[in-house]
Amino acid sequence: MTFPLLPAGTIDGMKENDAVTVRGLRKSYDGRVVVDGLDLDVGSGEVVGLIGANGAGKTTAVECIQGLRRPDSGTLRVLGLDPTTQADRLRPVLGSQLQDSALPDRLRVGEAIDLFSTARARDGGELIEQFGLHGRLRSAFSSLSGGERQRLFLVLALLNQPQLVILDELTQGLDPAARRDVWSAVATLRDAGTTVLLVTHELDEAEALCTRVVAMRAGRVLDSGRPADLIDRHGRRATIRFGLDDTAPADLIPQLRAVTGVDTVEVAGRQVTVRGDRRMIAYVGAALVQMRCVPADLGVEIPNLEGALLGLLDGAATSPSPQHQMIRSAA
Repeated sequence: MTFPLLPAGTIDGMKENDAVTVRGLRKSYDGRVVVDGLDLDVGSGEVVGLIGANGAGKTTAVECIQGLRRPDSGTLRVLGLDPTTQADRLRPVLGSQLQDSALPDRLRVGEAIDLFSTARARDGGELIEQFGLHGRLRSAFSSLSGGERQRLFLVLALLNQPQLVILDELTQGLDPAARRDVWSAVATLRDAGTTVLLVTHELDEAEALCTRVVAMRAGRVLDSGRPADLIDRHGRRATIRFGLDDTAPADLIPQLRAVTGVDTVEVAGRQVTVRGDRRMIAYVGAALVQMRCVPADLGVEIPNLEGALLGLLDGAATSPSPQHQMIRSAA
């Protein structure tokens, strides 16, 4: 199959400042569809997260975007280039850290910097300082911790001043402290205005780092938007918990069940759990004040991105509605 070059701006919906534009990307292996009609936009300066469970098609999609795999169909533009036919021109302006990145055990950090430097390379020492590896220049790769290795891969991805950085499962297998360490490094990129496409199945990572996220399942886009917007759409429920004391009125539970937005009120021993939509938080609070019963241990739980999207990504939700199939956020 051939992919004719298209002048910039001729892909449907493509914007002049888009770093990545993908329309109708499809890829199969041995008859199994891995990416099924993917549409994707990454604007200049954005940190966009591709999220989903293992096997959702995220890695295959970014491999096609980098020109590492040839799609079965679809149109792609990355920094104005077609990765299927212009990969040699794309590589110098693209930085990436792949899921299975590795270096020879005996290669020292400073040697890796020299090995990967091109004529476009910025000051490697500056990057080493920026990402906290200044004391490890003479250290062998095998002696680095997991977090230090991932920070080194970030340095190598940025070394040649790329216009787009692709990071695939950057913190997979790291302990919580190392993950936070790497998150801080990626936040530095975000704050500097670097365009990043981040592939992850860790929703807390996407919520912490991304300006916009694209949720995938079985090779298709389910929904996309800013993390807060996705939480609003898919995490509308809230939970209120508190303990009963002797001052609680006898009709407290029936009154709470009648409050606007409340779905259920459960009592286990002296513990009360109220569930409903988010607006019920204000109404339940007002009702408790009116009944002169304001528990000291009252707590409110609102879903984060993981809580909001877990059912969607695991397949508990139905297919995306048409208005959510295009992934460009309205914001």
